[in-house]
Amino acid sequence: MNLLTDPVGITHYLIVGAILFVTGAVCMATKRNALGVLMGIELVLNGANVNFVAFGSEYLRPGVLGIGLDGQLIALFVIILAAAEAAVALAIVLNFYNNHSTVDVDRADELKG
Repeated sequence: MNLLTDPVGITHYLIVGAILFVTGAVCMATKRNALGVLMGIELVLNGANVNFVAFGSEYLRPGVLGIGLDGQLIALFVIILAAAEAAVALAIVLNFYNNHSTVDVDRADELKG
């Protein structure tokens, strides 16, 4: 089995989803800028969406290998959740920038309760 010569299947989608997920996790861990961290969160959510759609495909039968979930609806819910999260997070980042003239996450220690 060679992934480069086989027709596009579920394995290919899972690999792309894993690459997106790992890239987002690395971005969240290494960026000091709040906007970079938000981009990493979006990459993680998009990697999960690719996996949801792959697992919800018709090639995985619910009785045999599939998990029996409608992956497209779950991915749509995650997209709606990501849009709401991005709006709230950007509002927080803009407010923090107005108060501190930076979006460096290391300077956010005074936000502790």
